[in-house]
Amino acid sequence: MNSTILLSVLFFCGLTLAQNNAAETEVIRETQSCFPDMCKLLQELGAIKENQKAMETRLKESENQILELKSNGATKIAFSAATGGNGAIGPFSGETTVIYRNVITNVGNAYNQVTGIFVAPVPGIYYFTFFYHAGGSNRVYLALMKNNQGVVTAYDHQTNHDGADNGGNAAFLQLQQGDQVYVRLVANTHVWGNNEITTFSGVLLNTL
Repeated sequence: MNSTILLSVLFFCGLTLAQNNAAETEVIRETQSCFPDMCKLLQELGAIKENQKAMETRLKESENQILELKSNGATKIAFSAATGGNGAIGPFSGETTVIYRNVITNVGNAYNQVTGIFVAPVPGIYYFTFFYHAGGSNRVYLALMKNNQGVVTAYDHQTNHDGADNGGNAAFLQLQQGDQVYVRLVANTHVWGNNEITTFSGVLLNTL
């Protein structure tokens, strides 16, 4: 009797173990069958992340281009102005800044028609010109000034037989923000004030 019971218990345990092993084997098979899908999913996620990085890079480049365009648009500087009036300016006993009161154009508002001084709003390469008309009875001596230093000049001697003089000069200048550019009339010299022929102009060519 005892032997029969023992055999029954062993048979039941063996059957249970066999069922458990079968269940574990099935779970392993199911898990293994899922791995290929998981790998594919990971690959797809990786590809999505790469595409996202590429899109972010392109977006950043576009933003930089937009900022550059805005920056270039904000730093367009150009002006032209004439002395105005209809008569002699000078001669004076001391050096005098020529004030070009008749503003023709002033993009960026860097030229001041009250003081006659251009103030660089941004660092860059600028181009300046100045032209004059004058009678021959007095000398003409104009200097293009950067801060307090002369850069180029225009000069004409006093004569008794020359009824009128015209001249001018120009220069490329590398300026820092805040640098001042203006035209100075040397002591005991003169020019003729006019809306058309005694002028001062400048333009920003490139920012630095």
